[in-house]
Amino acid sequence: MEILFLGTGAGVPAKARNVTSIALKLLEERNAVWLFDCGEATQHQILRTTLKPRKVEKIFITHLHGDHIFGLPGFLGSRSFQGGESPLVIYGPKGIKDFVEVSLRVSETHVKYPLSVIEIGEGTVFEDGQFTVEARRLNHGIESFGYRIMEKDKPGALDAEKLKKEGIHPGPVYRLLKEGRTVTLDDGRTINGKDYLGPAKKGRVVAILGDTRPSPAAVRLAQNADLLIHEATFNRESEKMAHDYFHSTTFQAAKTAKEAGAKQLLLTHISSRYGKEDWPVLEQEAKTVFPESLLVHDFMEVPVS
Repeated sequence: MEILFLGTGAGVPAKARNVTSIALKLLEERNAVWLFDCGEATQHQILRTTLKPRKVEKIFITHLHGDHIFGLPGFLGSRSFQGGESPLVIYGPKGIKDFVEVSLRVSETHVKYPLSVIEIGEGTVFEDGQFTVEARRLNHGIESFGYRIMEKDKPGALDAEKLKKEGIHPGPVYRLLKEGRTVTLDDGRTINGKDYLGPAKKGRVVAILGDTRPSPAAVRLAQNADLLIHEATFNRESEKMAHDYFHSTTFQAAKTAKEAGAKQLLLTHISSRYGKEDWPVLEQEAKTVFPESLLVHDFMEVPVS
């Protein structure tokens, strides 16, 4: 599981930072990629990476401001042109369905894959045998959501040495035992796979937030997360401006991470008013509150461990 930042800027594209899009790479877990927001030129950013549009199986939209959705129609069309045939599901606030359907209809874009658009509220928006995704409303000028992606715990490693000592040799039975099943052996013995498994491996948790002022919902989404991705549009000195525009500062994002007990904070959605020379200062502002803070940039990749 890795995070790849395709755009880390706020508001409008800039030379140093494109607008928001974040890829959660789940290639080992499910041979797929999930996108969170799809700002203008996201597909151009993808061309500079190894990502394949056909691997994108889900897109989670935080809110409907243009810098988070204007790249969506182009991406959907290109995914079809480039041979994407597997289903794609889009999740987002009320209005996302109209935006997608009108954009595709007016431009006469016909996708060749099954496309579903689900308008969400608070609570669990997706769950399968591997992951649960929970959404909560944040505090922004329009409806804006944050997402908590929870990987389910994995079974512990199979103790092959113990099995061999008991005369149970490698074969199809090992797979059944690895799944925790009860198996009857050829010699009549009945054994429970759970007796041969090590401790379960705890699933990882990632919180990806949309634009927001400091919010109790943000803390809840980030509770004990392995990784929190939080907007930091403004520096600490601009707290009033951040409040007026329904955004957060570096300092406020760090306070959220600390209060939530997150393990690592990644700061994104950086205003273009801050040049490269300002970035270390922005990062340090957050580190004074939460030392495990990192200001990200376009194409940065961060593993989730």
